[in-house]
Amino acid sequence: MYDIRWIRENPEVFDRRRTRRGLEPLAGKLLALDDKRRAAIAKSQSAQERRNAVSKEIGAAMKAMEAGDTAHVEVLVAEGAALKAELAEYEAEEREAIAARDKALAEIPNTPLDDVPDGADENDNVELRRVGEPRAMDFQPKEHFDIGEALGLMDFETAAKISGARFVVNKGALARLERALSQFMLDLHTNEHGYTEVNPPILVNSASMQGTAQLPKFREDQFLATRNETIREAISRTVQEHYQTSPDPTAFGGLEVVSLQEEYWLIPTAEVPLTNLVREKILDEKDLPLRFTACTPCFRAEAGAAGKDTRGMIRQHQFTKVELVSITTPEASLAEHDRMLLCAEEVLKRLKLPYRVVTLCTGDMGFASQKTYDIEVWLPGQNRYREISSVSVCGDFQARRMNARYRAQDGKPRFVHTLNGSGVAVGRALVAVLENYQNEDGSVTVPEALRVYMGGIETITKA
Repeated sequence: MYDIRWIRENPEVFDRRRTRRGLEPLAGKLLALDDKRRAAIAKSQSAQERRNAVSKEIGAAMKAMEAGDTAHVEVLVAEGAALKAELAEYEAEEREAIAARDKALAEIPNTPLDDVPDGADENDNVELRRVGEPRAMDFQPKEHFDIGEALGLMDFETAAKISGARFVVNKGALARLERALSQFMLDLHTNEHGYTEVNPPILVNSASMQGTAQLPKFREDQFLATRNETIREAISRTVQEHYQTSPDPTAFGGLEVVSLQEEYWLIPTAEVPLTNLVREKILDEKDLPLRFTACTPCFRAEAGAAGKDTRGMIRQHQFTKVELVSITTPEASLAEHDRMLLCAEEVLKRLKLPYRVVTLCTGDMGFASQKTYDIEVWLPGQNRYREISSVSVCGDFQARRMNARYRAQDGKPRFVHTLNGSGVAVGRALVAVLENYQNEDGSVTVPEALRVYMGGIETITKA
């Protein structure tokens, strides 16, 4: 989220950065919305000044009443009442103007850093490096879903009966392999990379989703869970909680029974609860950086992915991911970004999976990102690299939405910088292991880094 004062001072810079994302100039419209707020404040201040003056005049006129002059007092009292009503109107105007301005600001994506390559889509991303050579196979490699189904350990048909499309049931050694990947990643990031493991809620409120910019822009891509109750139930629950007594049922009389909705959201990524750990807090600079990691189920509606990756585990409504989040100072955020990328890369290096790193162009960046690196793992079944991790620096974009600050050495509160990245997507890592470690007879060799988590199992064969 942007500081409107910065936009007012730098309208040309703001619009120029928008055009790099392929967006139209917007500074003029935003400043017009803010001008309404400023006009309402000016009118309110003027009315308040006049009201204060009237109060003094009434005091002076009260003395004149002793001489029988009451007409002037009545006029002043009437003017004071009118001014009070005007003040209420101006305050309402100010609230409406602030709401309209903040709504517009909340829907604006972050602007790219200067070194982010310009471009329209993924075809304009810039490759930074490739690590590892794809394994030479003297047989036709299969895709992960063919491997898993042939092993009798990956079941999409049953998952569709239970839930619907874009779900899977993994069983036996394959389920254990998925769990092994999660444990391996968490151990690596906590023991060697210095992240603190967190077990966060996977149901979050709207404020948390707004804080990390999943709302309002991407509402359609989220899963919303609501808790319904009637006013009668709500009052009963409140009375019981606060007074520890049963309410008198007759106290509700003829109260109309309507439904109340309490909104919760299934997290699309652990970035949401992990970043919100610092929401509405003022941290101490000496405690930064904060580094958190979590392995959670994640949920995405994939509203814009119709027809894409309809088979297999690449794009599902529910998936498991190990997330990395850092909270740091503005001066350290770019170095932290590079560090986080190396932490995510280390997962693939330990698993001996070939991959490449690309810098996303302006047209392919995420909404909250200033700069993003994607790690793409080699999938021999598809004969292409596919994303397995995105590592992004967000600057103070999320911090402003969350009011997350730190107290600098000069004693002044400043907004923190936030970063997030996959360390890595567990489901896609499973896909990569199946395809890169497949054997001609249909079995799958377990990577050495995972065998300690697999109880020594070296090869997965048909159930």
